[in-house]
Amino acid sequence: VENCGKMVLLDKLLVRLNERGHRVLLFTQMTRILDIFEDHMHMRGFQYCRIDGNTSYEDREERIDAYNKPNSEKFMFLLSTRAG
Repeated sequence: VENCGKMVLLDKLLVRLNERGHRVLLFTQMTRILDIFEDHMHMRGFQYCRIDGNTSYEDREERIDAYNKPNSEKFMFLLSTRAG
């Protein structure tokens, strides 16, 4: 995170949003970016869901429901715009 100015800024923003009870959707075309953010979620201990082109229909439904359920603990949803 500290090697990239954009990630430092984004990290600060995400921490602040999480502290204030907000939730985040992150869309990207590149699944490698999703991999980086997935590592970041683990580093910060944030709960998240991810959907990309390799996600089965059943898993997609399950993850969408997990994110949308009332009082969900999921902070971020990582989405590939090529997920279909």
